[in-house]
Amino acid sequence: MAARRDTVSDTSEGSGTPETPGKTAESGETGDPLHGVTLQMMLERLRDALGWEGLAEKIHINCFDVDPSIASSLKFLRKTPWARQKVELLYLYVFHKKKAGELAKRRRQEDDRR
Repeated sequence: MAARRDTVSDTSEGSGTPETPGKTAESGETGDPLHGVTLQMMLERLRDALGWEGLAEKIHINCFDVDPSIASSLKFLRKTPWARQKVELLYLYVFHKKKAGELAKRRRQEDDRR
């Protein structure tokens, strides 16, 4: 099985509390605000903050535009790395503005090395 990035897990379970996802001892150690935040947590927070229309405006993918739901979005995003990365970056820009630019730059550098 291929190694997976440890920033976001594919399950709906994760560390942190619903009020402060990702605010765990581990995230403080890694400095990554996505540590322990699941994809489902990200989607729910983004939906609550921006709504489905806002998500579809920011990220042009059908799962946000045509009959959107958390379940259909999770299914698509788990199979589509480029779309998932856009959601992760949007989450950072909305909820962790200070870290967003730094992490985006780091991820671009990692992608360039591949």
